[in-house]
Parts: sequence; structure tokens; C-alpha cells
Amino acid sequence: MPIATVNPATGETLKTFDALGPEETERRLAAAAAAFRTYRTTPFAERARLMERAAALLDEDRDDVARTVTTEMGKPLAAARAEAAKCAKAMRWYAARAEDLLADERPPEDEVRDAGAAHARVHYRPLGVILAVMPWNFPLWQVVRFAAPALMAGNVGLLKHASNVPQTALYLEDLFRRAGFPEGCFQTLLVGSGDVETILRDPRVAAATLTGSEGAGRAVAAVAGDEVKKTVLELGGSDPYVVMPSADLDRAVATAVTARVQNNGQSCIAAKRFIVHTDVYDAFTERFTERMAALTVGDPMAEGTDVGPLATERGRADLEELVDDAVRRGATALCGGRRPGAPPELTRGWYYEPTVLTGITPAMRIHREEAFGPVAALYRADGLDEALDLANDSPFGLSSNVWTRDEDEQRRFVRDLEAGGVYFNGMTASHPALPFGGVKRSGYGRELSGHGIREFCNVTTVWHG
Repeated sequence: MPIATVNPATGETLKTFDALGPEETERRLAAAAAAFRTYRTTPFAERARLMERAAALLDEDRDDVARTVTTEMGKPLAAARAEAAKCAKAMRWYAARAEDLLADERPPEDEVRDAGAAHARVHYRPLGVILAVMPWNFPLWQVVRFAAPALMAGNVGLLKHASNVPQTALYLEDLFRRAGFPEGCFQTLLVGSGDVETILRDPRVAAATLTGSEGAGRAVAAVAGDEVKKTVLELGGSDPYVVMPSADLDRAVATAVTARVQNNGQSCIAAKRFIVHTDVYDAFTERFTERMAALTVGDPMAEGTDVGPLATERGRADLEELVDDAVRRGATALCGGRRPGAPPELTRGWYYEPTVLTGITPAMRIHREEAFGPVAALYRADGLDEALDLANDSPFGLSSNVWTRDEDEQRRFVRDLEAGGVYFNGMTASHPALPFGGVKRSGYGRELSGHGIREFCNVTTVWHG
């Protein structure tokens, strides 16, 4: 895949970039290793000052960088602005809390004595150079939620971003440079996916984090495993959205629409499978379909657009194949299910109509595969047990949404849902204070919160006799 900015609203290639050659890649690896040797000893107060400065610069740049993001991957401009603001918030969160999150831990005195020590503690030390392989769908947030904790822990970062968001990737390198981080602390590598293995095998790279497809995760995990290097993987998701009879149906419907079409439907944690109790199924389906059909599909730069184009032509083709397969096998499209036929400007970009499918069966690909676009699959459940069975009948386990005010039902879902998060009466969202990650084929490890900042630390036992 070429490294290029291709506007998904028009299909026009706006700018292309040459991939780094071996000599420049080596120079950047050497600079990262050299930076870590000194940056690792930088006091937390100095790291926090630099991170606060980066947050302030990002706030100043918000409108400009949002336009870059929208141009490169197609999300509505308001959503791109909100993404930039969220990144600045996360930077400040870690700047304020990293020192406490990584403070030495001291076991109880009696346990220390039982271990034969006069004193003992657990100390957190940075691992080194961390390679981040990041996707295009949240091109700022996915990077910052790795970079902010990693840099605050004393690590340094190498970013291999998706090839269709090169200008956003270069902006991030420039942001940390302008904030005053030492040379080599955060660098963007404009390289193809074929170069990732060589970089990851380099002994100067200590660990890797990847957000992306299951296939990409398998490839990186295999190389890292062969090199015995730590990885954190956040892969696909096909999150269930369960609606039980006690739900506030108006709120559940309104939130369901947002949960499905956020980021033009291209989010790992977007709700994708809507599992509705039979007692409220008909009412939910009618209202949900009406709202989905009423969404405004259009130019992502225009105010009032609800759903912009998909980020890539291949991504739209993949989504079309999933929907066409389901319809051929007996599913019904209550709305959407096709490309817009008009106006002319929508036919030039990679647009797809918001779609609601019913009659989903296990024979359909969409029952097992992630629909990465504004397509909702509806299921009817006769009771709690069937709702749980349907929710867990997926190779993925990233997050989940459950609408119920029944406390006994809530306890069952917490106990039995196979997911990294259970969100009651609201929509899944990532926040710096809460750990984020999944189980099954959604990956392993956690980002954000104290759990995330410790992922790339050497957890060191210090024992004094």
C-alpha cells in the first residue's frame, strides 16, 4: 500500500511520500536508543512539564489538525476536533498522575520479614524503545493513548502509523518535538508494513504495541514471540449491545445509533450486534431503524454531517461483501444496504448508507466477522440466557453494552459476558482513568489507567538483607 493521503470523500490522491530507506531507518533507531539512555533518568516533573506543553500545543492546533485527520480518513470534522481535545486531556491526565501510578510499592512489614529482608519494595523502571503500530481510524487518539503513558514512564517511542494517514503521523512527531522532548524520544517511521518485522527484531527495540486487525496482530505477536519481546495487542471487536425489558428504551435507541455510527462505524468498540429481548424487540427495531435511516450522509467537512465516507475503497468493498452475503442467505435490510446513488458528490467518495439487518443466522459471515462501517446486525433474544449466549457467540471480546435496570441481571452480565468491559445503560468509551483492552481474539494487555502505564515497565523487586 503506498504511503499517501487519499481523500476518501473524493478518491483523490493529494500527496504521496517516499518510504524511509534502510540508512534513515537505522539513523532513527540509533537516535531512539541514544535518547532512552538519558531520557529514562529524567525526573517525573520534567516529563510532566513536556507533556503539558504538548497538550497545550495540541489545543492550539486543534482546528488545523482536525482538518488533516478528516482529509486523510473521512470522519466528520466535529468528531476530529473532539478526538484532538480528548488527546490533550489524556496527556494532562498522565502528566498529573504518572509519578503516583509508578510509585514504589512496599509489601506489609510482616511479609517482608517473612521473606528474610530488612526492607523490600517493588520498583517500576522503563523498558526502552517501544514500537507502536497504529491504525487510521483514530489516528491521533490511538497514538496518544500509547505515547502519553509510555513517555511519562520514561520510555521512548517509534511510530509506524497506517500508510493512509502520513500527514497525521508526521504531525505527531512534530508535536512532541515542539513540546521540547529530547531528540529521538518520539519519531515517526514512514515505512511499509513489510518493514515492521525487521524493526521489531532489532535488539534496540524492547517491546511493541499494536492496534489493528487480527491478522496484523498475529504477525506482530509471532515475531515478538520469536524474539521474546513484550507486546500489547488491541485487535478487532464485534461488541454486543444488549437491550432488556427494564431498559429506558428512548435512551437505549438514541445511544444505539451513536454507538453504531461513531467514526462512520469504523471503531473497534462500536456496538455492532444488537441483541434485543423479545418483549421490546419490535419497538426498539422500529425506532432504531427510523433513526438510522434519517442520518445525514455527506461531506465530512460540512457541519451537520452524521456519517462521512469509509476511510478506504477496500474497506467499503469488504463491508459490501458482508452485507451482500447476509442478504443472499436470507437477511433483510430494513434500511440502507447499498452505496448512495445521489447526489453526484457522494458517488465519487467511499460512502455507504447506514444499514440495519435482521434475520441474522450463524451461516452468514457477518455473524462471525467484524462489520467495520455503519451496519447494524439485529438479533431477537427470548430471555437473559439466550441474550448471553448470543453476546458470547463471537471470536471477539473487546467490550459490551447492556441496557437493564435490574440488578440481578447486571450481576449476571458482569459474571458471564466474555469481554474486557461491560458498560451498563450507556455507550462504551475509552477514558484515561479506565483500563482498556479485550479477551479472546480481541487481543491482550491493557491500555490507559495505571494498568496501561505499567505494561511497558520492568516490574523490579528490590530486596535489602
